Amino acid sequence: MSQPGTARAPRKFLVVIDKTPECAVALRFATRRAQHTGGRVTLLCAAQPPDFQQWRGVEEIMRDEARADAEELIYAAAKTVNELSGILPELVLPYGESTACLHKLLKEDADISILVLASATGKDGPGPLVALFGNAVQSIPVTIVPGNFTEAQIDALA
Repeated sequence: MSQPGTARAPRKFLVVIDKTPECAVALRFATRRAQHTGGRVTLLCAAQPPDFQQWRGVEEIMRDEARADAEELIYAAAKTVNELSGILPELVLPYGESTACLHKLLKEDADISILVLASATGKDGPGPLVALFGNAVQSIPVTIVPGNFTEAQIDALA
């Protein structure tokens, strides 16, 4: 409980942005929760390093393309957040593997309150981030939303 006269920072909901269908579910849930609780939204989209690293010139082109892809994804997600809630999200665009970038951000940003993930709906399991944060990492509360929820179900839950 806060002391009288001290303001508590608004909750910061973190969403990892990628090309998976469940990402849209996590994004909508985090946005609606932030909207209903006076919180903020942080979006993380890592520019993935290319697997191919034989020629320096080609590697640099592939790195630039990875950055452009990440920017396109995160700007589209930011637009969705703003259109749904009026919130201007914080954008984080690191270069590297998603899980490593996520661990680093969680260590560096103490204001992040909740990581919001959605489970994959396929037969391959819940998805790599859900599996990682559901079992191994306990540095932050994690909300896992069923990946097959409809927009109406998300809005009712959030």
